[in-house]
Amino acid sequence: MESLRHGHDVLSRDSNLSRSIDDVQRTIDILSEARRNIAAGSSTFMLLHVCRADDKPGMIAPHSNSIHLVKLQNPVKQSFDQLNSDLKDVYTGLGRFQKILDRNFKAMPLPTSNYDALSSHPNLINRAIAMHLLREGQFSVASTFLAEAASNPPKAVPTPGTPNPYDASDQELDISALSSESLQRQFADMYHILHEMRNQHNLLPAIEWARAHSVSLEARGSNLEFELGRLQFVWLFLGGASGDTSDGLQRALEYARKEFAGFQGRYLREIKQLCGAMAYQSNLESSPYRRIFHNDSAWEEVANSFTREFCSLLGLSADSPLYIAATAGAIALPTLLKLASIMKEKKTEWTTQNELPVEIPLPPSYHFHSIFVCPVSKEQTTEQNPPMMMPCYHVIAQESLMRLSKGSRFKCPYCPGESHPREAKKVYL
Repeated sequence: MESLRHGHDVLSRDSNLSRSIDDVQRTIDILSEARRNIAAGSSTFMLLHVCRADDKPGMIAPHSNSIHLVKLQNPVKQSFDQLNSDLKDVYTGLGRFQKILDRNFKAMPLPTSNYDALSSHPNLINRAIAMHLLREGQFSVASTFLAEAASNPPKAVPTPGTPNPYDASDQELDISALSSESLQRQFADMYHILHEMRNQHNLLPAIEWARAHSVSLEARGSNLEFELGRLQFVWLFLGGASGDTSDGLQRALEYARKEFAGFQGRYLREIKQLCGAMAYQSNLESSPYRRIFHNDSAWEEVANSFTREFCSLLGLSADSPLYIAATAGAIALPTLLKLASIMKEKKTEWTTQNELPVEIPLPPSYHFHSIFVCPVSKEQTTEQNPPMMMPCYHVIAQESLMRLSKGSRFKCPYCPGESHPREAKKVYL
């Protein structure tokens, strides 16, 4: 990647369009000057023609205009030649950078499969796209997408393993609800609050929203309302918008007296730390409270917390499911490409769509629920093949249980205990 970064720097420095833009501007200036001179010559001729009635029309202006046009030829030609020379350098730089890209990103065919599970759920895909656009604040694009999806409803294509695909009019997906003004207004409010928080360091809109939804946030065990109040206290303590710390202590103290009384039950220790920091106002850098008052990531952390709670109250995840799915797919793509090449060499096929044939390492943030792999069959359990716990507390997949027991008492594959299949209990993860 170092060669790619170096090539990009060279392209930005030597092969940009700044010189070409300057050449175009010089050509425009030359032509504009010539136009003004021609217009001035025509005006002079008309004035002389009025004053001297015996002059023949067109004696002065055509001769003057011809001189201006002759003088214009060489500068314009030189300007165009210079422009073409600069553009040639740009194209040369682009070609050189294209070769670097080709060396670093070799073209490889994408893996194909006849088992496309998502083709049976077109409404689900459309809903994910529309919701992603709404979450990103692209309301006009989302409205256009929803209108076109409604006028041309997608048709579900049945694939192996999904004999009953969703109908395009399935009410469970309720795509039409995404175009409601209420939902768009809520996302617009969220982006307004985030803009004020991140760009203006204005926490008041977020604090008002948290106060209006305090009951729901309290029921979820959320700390958002206090986090916003604590950051507002720190912001005032450090001088607020002006940065003047001379009256910051007094303003922060007044805010604490007014707002922190309702938080003493759950956050008394944190409130004591904030109040204790007042004694170190003159030497806050060396105080035990430096981490609270000089945290560079505090604003971004509170913004992420606000986004998470806002989406949770709407019944949504903090991150876009479409973004997560696309990112996870990009992480898995190299492994799948390698797998496709191996299967092509061995002339085998991957025929299951409920699980991948190989393990895909994903970051911890992409682990949303626990999974269970049967120690007997080495397969991941599914809703159709759930994990089953025997009386000895060992767990195997249901298919393995039925295969080992054959409908009668059997011995546990991991201990001497014996049991009957009906004694096993389904495990919910």
